Amino acid sequence: MIEADWKRIGPYSKAETQAAGRSFAIFSDYHHYDSSRVDNVPKIFDVKHHNSVAWDFQSQQDGPWSRPVSRECIAAARKGDWRVHLTPSPLPHDWLGDITNKDILCLASAGGQQAPVLAAAGANVTVFDLSGEQLHKDEMVARRDGLPLVVAQGDMCDLSRFVDASFHLVLHPISNQYVCDIQPVWNECYRVLRKGGALLSSFFNPAVFISDRDPHFTEQGLIRPRFPTPYSDIRDLDEAEIEAKLARREPLIFGHDMQSQIGGQLAAGFMLAGFLEEMHPNPRFEIEKFIPSFIATRSIKLR
Repeated sequence: MIEADWKRIGPYSKAETQAAGRSFAIFSDYHHYDSSRVDNVPKIFDVKHHNSVAWDFQSQQDGPWSRPVSRECIAAARKGDWRVHLTPSPLPHDWLGDITNKDILCLASAGGQQAPVLAAAGANVTVFDLSGEQLHKDEMVARRDGLPLVVAQGDMCDLSRFVDASFHLVLHPISNQYVCDIQPVWNECYRVLRKGGALLSSFFNPAVFISDRDPHFTEQGLIRPRFPTPYSDIRDLDEAEIEAKLARREPLIFGHDMQSQIGGQLAAGFMLAGFLEEMHPNPRFEIEKFIPSFIATRSIKLR
């Protein structure tokens, strides 16, 4: 079954695309916004709306996280040859266990990659994501290959459409950098998991956010600390840098610290049962040549 729950969001106006940073208030609590304008510049900026549209745009560009798996990949998964990812390398199978007939939530994980593979491998899969374009990739694979996949759109911080104890497993690959407060994500994951269920999540090492990204320093092989952790585009970038991100239609980023990432899972009630780190295969910043960029955790709901 494919559940369509699209809330189509059109492109920004020119004024909204060009508007930047401190020339207006940027809010990221995702609740209520003042839509009034002065001189065609929005008074209030909705980060969730922006990131949804930005990811729709990225999906249309067919980036690496927006390329659906092939028919051959699905056929192999149906025969028991499958793998999914939280980091660049495939996830160890013992992190998932036997997924046959298990109810799995792929959270903020659309793009036609993870969810269809798990469905082909025998799981009952729901994929939930903010981007309608990303979800269309999952819908396309499901229709193409005859997969029973539930596809729904929404905010990772609000899983209220799912009743308590809905899932055996939540797969949450790197994506929580697109929300300002991740404690609601962990709390909701705990709520929708069944007793003994597992949350498999990944996120960026907070250290990758601290350095200045000016290519002048990279060319010299220098790491110049500039930003404290936790990092936030809307707090730490200047107006010109925010304006440039908006003009490029890039999502706004929040680099959460380890207290929020791991401490937040523990505060939600999880027990940490697995931990992985991995280097970036193609370092984007000088610091990524020296530290693992990716962190993955496996956490269990004990009661």
